Amino acid sequence: MARRARLAAALATVMAVTLAGCSSGSDGFPEPGFSSRAPVPDGALPRGVTYKEFTRKLDGRAVSHVQMLAIRPDAEVRVGAVHGTSLAHAETVREMAEAAGAVAAVNASYFDISTGKNYGGYDGDPLGLYTEGGRLLSEATNGRTALLLSTRDGRLDARIDEVTTEGQVISDDGARGELDGINRVAGRVLGCGGVGGDRLAVTEEPMEEPYGGLCTDMDELVAFTEEWGDRTPPGPAGSMEAVLDADGRVVDLRKPAGGRVPAKGSTLYATGESVDWLQSHARRGDRLKRSVQMNDMVGLPVGGQVETAVGGRYRLLKEGESALGAAASTPRKAPRTLAGITEDGALLLVTIDGRNPGVDAGATLAEAAELMASLGAQDAIGLDGGGSTSMVVLGELRNNPRETPGKVIERPVANALALFPR
Repeated sequence: MARRARLAAALATVMAVTLAGCSSGSDGFPEPGFSSRAPVPDGALPRGVTYKEFTRKLDGRAVSHVQMLAIRPDAEVRVGAVHGTSLAHAETVREMAEAAGAVAAVNASYFDISTGKNYGGYDGDPLGLYTEGGRLLSEATNGRTALLLSTRDGRLDARIDEVTTEGQVISDDGARGELDGINRVAGRVLGCGGVGGDRLAVTEEPMEEPYGGLCTDMDELVAFTEEWGDRTPPGPAGSMEAVLDADGRVVDLRKPAGGRVPAKGSTLYATGESVDWLQSHARRGDRLKRSVQMNDMVGLPVGGQVETAVGGRYRLLKEGESALGAAASTPRKAPRTLAGITEDGALLLVTIDGRNPGVDAGATLAEAAELMASLGAQDAIGLDGGGSTSMVVLGELRNNPRETPGKVIERPVANALALFPR
């Protein structure tokens, strides 16, 4: 009962602040330029889901608008990840939510954004761990924090943990090859985690820890699933690709790599020394099996069926305390997308507007952590933010996404966390 009382008190604090669309913020600040939106009607969302908008002075001075979905463990919804028509191409959160029939959604993964200095040509490619419907569609940036969702006894089970993935390809003759990646350009590892022969792109220094920049690995075996899209990337000279049917049997071999992904099938794309392994163990009619283990940071398998997994970059809270470490001193304010879990297991999905001087200041990482703690979160993670931050409820964009100070623009992103009635 004490836990429920603390959570109720925290949520009551949130509900008491001024809702967006009123003439002034909760601290008496005017809200010029903030688009007034009609409140979400009571009962419009499934039982166990609440939505609120409010303002906060996150640094004690400058105000920001905040949007929050709170999902109880027994809510009559399924929370899952969705992407657009393919993993290779980005779409807006509103487009994805509409196509999937979701009642609400927020943006999720970091991705290979087309404006990035290391852009690889596929703007929907999620960076780090991504699982959708129980299917692993992108390997972890080993050591980075992830949000893990599943359903247990009809209830939402949400966890936050540091996750690694270890992949193998097993041939009919029992040979095992290291699987370096899933659904990404081979040889090019953006946001690398020290897998296999990852090296810093600039210095070629071996990389053993999570890194936000670009790594390279000339000897890779990468799997492409049908979710990637119609065609795999054109391969370099000497590369090779095995085309597999739905049962994992080799139906074609092509050199160089690059070409169509079969419906309900997949491919194995090899570069460098991995070509030798594929040539030796992938013949027409042979069966190749992918095996990927998801582990926690002490090397133990992540327990239970993980239906949805989305990798982030920073863990904000752990057991109610800041988990930012040195990142807590980062001074940059930005729009933020956050996920948190309360003591009672409720999932909080929160967006903070920014980049609108005098109206929305955004938040530092430390301020984001403090906000999540004030809302009752015991554990919290930062998802992709900045111009990606988007909250859609009942088909309407509820926040004000901004690439830069000025015009509101909905940025196409890799994927979203979405709520589906059940």
